[in-house]
Amino acid sequence: MKTDMYCYLENRHRKSLPSNEAFDRWLDPETTAVVSIDMHRGHIGPEDQVTCPAPRARERIPAHNLFHQLCRDIGIPIIHVQHWQRHGGIDDLNSKAHNRKANWRVLYELYLPPNPLMDEHSWEGTPWLDLLVENDPESDYYIRTKKRLSAFYPTDLEFLLRQLGVHNIVITGTYTDACDLSTAFDAANRDYRVTIPRDVVAGYSEEFEHYALAIVSLHLGLVVDSPALLREWYARKGQDLPAYLDGVIDIAEVAGEIPPGI
Repeated sequence: MKTDMYCYLENRHRKSLPSNEAFDRWLDPETTAVVSIDMHRGHIGPEDQVTCPAPRARERIPAHNLFHQLCRDIGIPIIHVQHWQRHGGIDDLNSKAHNRKANWRVLYELYLPPNPLMDEHSWEGTPWLDLLVENDPESDYYIRTKKRLSAFYPTDLEFLLRQLGVHNIVITGTYTDACDLSTAFDAANRDYRVTIPRDVVAGYSEEFEHYALAIVSLHLGLVVDSPALLREWYARKGQDLPAYLDGVIDIAEVAGEIPPGI
């Protein structure tokens, strides 16, 4: 380790990481990509009604923007993965398969208020797919075939990671307890080293964010604070992290406000 890098066990107990070969590889920025999941209007738009609201993720738009930019500045690729359905609902709502609806649609009816907009969640050709986090088409990558919770299904994410020479993925985006967690399981089962910065992701509630991150920390990957992760990466690159991050634990403290018009 180049810094006093740490993680959280059970998303509660802070533990310094040992300087050994396994964790040195885990935190190698040269073989790392950020996978940002579903930060589009259908989840985080400013409208009074969106297709599947994720208000906690909306609050973290500035944290995403700053974290992603600091990653770009040292050459870590950002991959935007979006739940993207064919217009009309054949991939889910109006499927002719035995289950017709994806499980999440059926279950959400048990505890969310009725929302007719949900029918067209992530439909191609609608504004609900507008990315509301900053993105750079010149350097970022885009995965636009995700149909269920995991960023790996049914997408070419694994193919892209191989082409990029990536062995470590850092998961950002929403929902911590659904798409992020599902992606973490699939990544770990494919032997990718998983890291989740807990100050960047967001879930259904604070309680369920905690449960999801506890599961990750026990079985799947490292749960960290993003400024600490950036310090380690920047140190390995021989670069200075911006001084405004000195002593910062939660990147939201310095990330500013949601940009106007977003």
